Amino acid sequence: MRKLLIILSIAIVPALLMAGDEAIAKKYLETTGRHTDIGPRIFDFVLLAGLLWYLLANPIKNFLKGREDSIAGELKEIEAKKEAAKDAKIAAEKALEDAKVKAVEIVEDAKKEAELLKSNILKQAEEELVILEKTTNEKMDIERRKALRETTSTVLSDGISSDDIPLDSEKIINIATKEVA
Repeated sequence: MRKLLIILSIAIVPALLMAGDEAIAKKYLETTGRHTDIGPRIFDFVLLAGLLWYLLANPIKNFLKGREDSIAGELKEIEAKKEAAKDAKIAAEKALEDAKVKAVEIVEDAKKEAELLKSNILKQAEEELVILEKTTNEKMDIERRKALRETTSTVLSDGISSDDIPLDSEKIINIATKEVA
């Protein structure tokens, strides 16, 4: 159908051009001697069109077919690149999600470790505090005993002489407690 339309347009265009001005058409026909030779003209045109078709149809078809094949190949290449890009995008999104999950896990682990360290530090601090309290209490007891001994020694050495009345142990305790208090 398309070929027929092309052939008819090629055949009709010269007739339309000559139909525009009657003087030009008449002069052309008189100089060429073809004012009544429509049959030979149509034959010449069909022969020329057929010859051109015979000579140029296959190269034009091959050119167009090659162009179509190259475009189809480029489209396939583009589609393959598009699919590869989609796959790469999906892989990147998956890697991103995995990284987010891993980051959450790392944060959770860090929080757990921080809690564990905190509890260990508190436990050690409490143990050290208990040890310090025991040490302080022991030192206080030692100092108290030392002060008691010194006071008793001072009281006994200063307060009692051999000339004094003999003292019993109860009196010594009373004197010592008075000095300490």
